[in-house]
Amino acid sequence: MALKDYMESEVMVAVAATAAALSPRARKVARRGAVYGLAGVLTISDAISAAVRDTKAATATAGLDAGTQDTTDATGMEASKPAEGGSA
Repeated sequence: MALKDYMESEVMVAVAATAAALSPRARKVARRGAVYGLAGVLTISDAISAAVRDTKAATATAGLDAGTQDTTDATGMEASKPAEGGSA
C-alpha cells in the first residue's frame, strides 16, 4: 500500500475506530457515555409514566366531581349491573 492509500477517508475511519476500540481511555469514555445515556432514558421514561399516571388520576377525579357514576368496586373491577327487562 502506498501512502496515498492510507489517506483515503475509509482507511482513516477504520484506523481511528481501531485505535479507539483498543484505547482504554476511549473505552472508558464510551462506557461512561452509554451509562449516562441509559440513565437519561430511564429518567425520562419515569417522568413520562408519572405524568400519564397523574393525568389519568386527575381525569378520573374530574369525572367523579362532574357527577358521573363510578361503577367500579373497591378492587377496581367493574361492578355487575342488574339485567334490564324481564325474562327473555
